[in-house]
Parts: sequence; structure tokens; C-alpha cells
Amino acid sequence: MIMADLRQTLMLSLLVSLGTVACNVPSLESPACSESKNAVREFYSYHFGNEMRFSTEGLKRREKYLSPELLASAASSKEGTDPFTTGNDDLPKAFRVGECREISPEKTEFSVLLFWRTDERTEQREIKVESIDKNDKWLINKVSR
Repeated sequence: MIMADLRQTLMLSLLVSLGTVACNVPSLESPACSESKNAVREFYSYHFGNEMRFSTEGLKRREKYLSPELLASAASSKEGTDPFTTGNDDLPKAFRVGECREISPEKTEFSVLLFWRTDERTEQREIKVESIDKNDKWLINKVSR
């Protein structure tokens, strides 16, 4: 009986030790990619959760996520289009932030996948989203289709 309890205690200790080691797998992403990914996800979550078609009011609500350069560029968008995804009025239904490429410690580029799914259509497209670290805050700086 004592031997069985000892074996059980040793097994439990071993499993806890292995679980702790398995949970400490280092991240393969650069610090810039890890930090900026949160900003890209947060922006697109907000964008998809609200009216995506361009309007002056909508742009003002997104201002805190955007660099001054992208803000100025997006301001000239045609009403009813989406400057942050397709650039037109064909709005996707969902997104996923994918692979990151560090351009510099202050600049990253992400693949963002856009998805459409209806009874008539299932489609996926990729855009590139550049983010920059400006005054210790990651901002969306450019969207390329």
C-alpha cells in the first residue's frame, strides 16, 4: 500500500514537471511581431464588429488605431467602400491575422486573410497590413491588396 502511494506521488510529480516544461515553449516570433499582432487583431476586431463601409464618422472612431499617414490616406476613400480590407464595397465576413514579417524593430507586416461565405460564395483573400511603433504604440500604417 505504501509503495503504491509512493509510485502515485512520483508519477504525479513527474506529470506536473513535464506539464510545466511543456508550457514554457519559447515564442518563435520576434518581440516586434508579438507586440504588434495585438494591435492588428484589436483593430480588425473593432473594424469587423462595427460598420465597415467608409464614413467620416467611422474613420474618426478608428483614429486611435491608425498612423497619421493611413488616416490621411483613408480620408480620401469613396463613401461606402472599405479602405481597410478590399478597397471596394465587397465586404468580407471574417478575418484572421496570419504570418508576421519584421521589417525593423519599429515596423512589421502581417498577412491578414479575409473570408466570404454565403450560399453562393466561399472565398478567401490575403491582404498585407503594415504596422509601426509610434511613441510606444503600435498603429496600422498601410494596407496592401
